Amino acid sequence: MRLWPRTLFGRLVVILVGGMIAAQVLTGSIWYDVRHTQALEIPLRLAAARLTDLQHLHLHQRQPESFTQALSALDRPGFEARLVDSADEPDGSFDPAAERLLRRAVHDQGGDSQGLRLLRVELHDGAGERSGLTGLFTGNGAKAHLLLEAPLDDGRWLRIAMIEGQGWSSQSTLDVALDYLLRLYLLRILVVVLLALLAVRLAIGPLDKLARAAEGLGQDIQRPPLAEEGPLEVRRAARAFNAMQQRLIHNLGERMRFLAAVSHDLRSPITRLRLRTEMLDDETARQKMRKDLDDMEGMVTATLDFISGSDLDEARQNLDVNALLQSLQADFEEQGERVSLSGRALQPLAGYPLSLQRALLNLLENAIRYAGGAEVEVEDSAQALCIRVLDRGPGIAPEQLERVTEPFYRLEPSRNRATGGYGLGLSIAQTIAAAHHGRLELRNREGGGLAATLLFDRGA
Repeated sequence: MRLWPRTLFGRLVVILVGGMIAAQVLTGSIWYDVRHTQALEIPLRLAAARLTDLQHLHLHQRQPESFTQALSALDRPGFEARLVDSADEPDGSFDPAAERLLRRAVHDQGGDSQGLRLLRVELHDGAGERSGLTGLFTGNGAKAHLLLEAPLDDGRWLRIAMIEGQGWSSQSTLDVALDYLLRLYLLRILVVVLLALLAVRLAIGPLDKLARAAEGLGQDIQRPPLAEEGPLEVRRAARAFNAMQQRLIHNLGERMRFLAAVSHDLRSPITRLRLRTEMLDDETARQKMRKDLDDMEGMVTATLDFISGSDLDEARQNLDVNALLQSLQADFEEQGERVSLSGRALQPLAGYPLSLQRALLNLLENAIRYAGGAEVEVEDSAQALCIRVLDRGPGIAPEQLERVTEPFYRLEPSRNRATGGYGLGLSIAQTIAAAHHGRLELRNREGGGLAATLLFDRGA
């Protein structure tokens, strides 16, 4: 569903606000009941007053004919009173609440409410049509049509039919309704939305921190532990997250130490084998053994370099990127290699000096090895620092761009051990970039060559 928010924050807000609005709409029927009662109250009280007067008149009339004549004299448009021998049954518009109000009004005015029956009560609009819910919003034109009966002491029934305007307020009903909707709905919705946003943000905030910490763990496993605060469930999740981080650090450390120890210990047997190789009489066999031993020692050295690149134990400090690049450029030019430099960093970069130097060195060596030269472009802004190492070498097949940063992955036949590569240079550069809250991006250039970009987030 497109309208359903994707975030937990949005979903909780929609549920809270939607539930409040639904509940408010349901309870809005109270307004209809109140408005309906108000529209009938004055006509019912007027009917009660006239019924009470007629009851008193009947008690004081000596002659029945005189009471009948008095009823005829009271006839007018909208009011008719008659004597009947038997009572009628209520029609479909019978309203128990209106009948109770009529009985109470008759009793309050000193009349006899015993046996009183309200046979019909209807609201009609200005055109004379029966009005429902919409009729309550048409202003003061609605009128109540009443039919009621009350027993008399002579066994007959007094039946009164009357039409009376509500006249309950000088303010139009539409204005009253709008005022009700504004104050009870709009203002309440605004208050609830604000409270929902505040409450949900307070509840979701620790979860959002936990999510960001989980994302950052892949870039810097040595990041500070997550603060254990918020609701009990969030504190438990943060505690479990910190424990998991410590176990990962311990396990990775153990593996790195084991791999470093094995790589280091291999140097001794390699040295012994090298000495024994020199004692061989067969020159062909001696050359083959030398080549194998050189390859083994190169792989051991590359492995140790990879481990040192992954284990950033140096202090973090503000680095002068311009000075670092100029130093690397000068070193390569002393070796007769061509490295051009354009652009400048606007401010220092917080990071690890030796590790960042190693990452840049690996990228420059790759460019020089496969293209005979390198171009370095620097772009800096308040948001990010971008360092591009460009070459005009053979490039990388598009389907292999994602895999070349894997440890010990070598491209064949252009970039292999014969040309000095062990498949660790790009992997080390990527690991160091991640430790600086950045990333390594590789793409082929138009016209041939490779662009290796180190992108560092300034806001990290």
